[in-house]
Amino acid sequence: MPLRSYKPTTPSRRFRSVSTFEEITETSPERSLLEPLKRTGGRNNQGKVTARFRGGGAKQQYRRIDFKRDKVGVPGKVATIEYDPNRTSRIALIHYADGEKRYILAPVGLKKGDTIVSGPEADIKPGNCLRLRNIPVGTIIHNIEMMPGRGGQMVRSAGAGAQLMAKEGKYAQVRLPSSEVRRVLIDCVATIGQVGNVEHENESAGKAGKTRWSGKKGHVRGVAMTPRDHPHGGGEGKSPVGRKKGPATPTGKPALGFKTRRNKATTKYIVRRRGAK
Repeated sequence: MPLRSYKPTTPSRRFRSVSTFEEITETSPERSLLEPLKRTGGRNNQGKVTARFRGGGAKQQYRRIDFKRDKVGVPGKVATIEYDPNRTSRIALIHYADGEKRYILAPVGLKKGDTIVSGPEADIKPGNCLRLRNIPVGTIIHNIEMMPGRGGQMVRSAGAGAQLMAKEGKYAQVRLPSSEVRRVLIDCVATIGQVGNVEHENESAGKAGKTRWSGKKGHVRGVAMTPRDHPHGGGEGKSPVGRKKGPATPTGKPALGFKTRRNKATTKYIVRRRGAK
């Protein structure tokens, strides 16, 4: 999955790089697994903008991904490796022995024609899915559940991989890509391997239009606004933030280092916080 750069025929092409997509085996998605996807433009159900600088972008269809991996004991064959516009990783179309078709996240090393399976008897190889109690300590995993049966919620982006560190009683300790060590119930399932498309983090958009295609609009600096629009606004010429309380969000909440974590109920599961020294 290397990257491809362009000859600098225009200023934007000088710095742009894209994937070669050489691992893609099919360009047309499985129609039975598609759903319509409506853009919100950053607005909530009341029509108010709650996420700024979002809107537009290319029209997309959602691919239903099997995050639960609950086809226990049923082998499946990798039919295609496909591009998914809704995520950074590639997806694999699986044809199961009972005739069902599902998409899964494509890990590193999974190729067309490979066989995968879920369940306690599965081998420790990329694409197979097992409970944490059945996975050896030290294994690289992804698509990890937070509660049994809920489906994988952690470690799903391109190039991400967590490591199973230890097992203690009914919990397992998992080191996440952020370096956070977290306790997860040992009956939660995870998929073996690292998420594919590892070179995604090295891609360069090269021009503003590329980000507009993905539904992201230009971000306006707070210091460039007026005082009524942003706490950083106002002043003559180029003024610094200049607040006694420090940098703030548009609504006045402290920014840059201010902890915003609200879910105190799950703090007890964090063994080592990310960024801890």
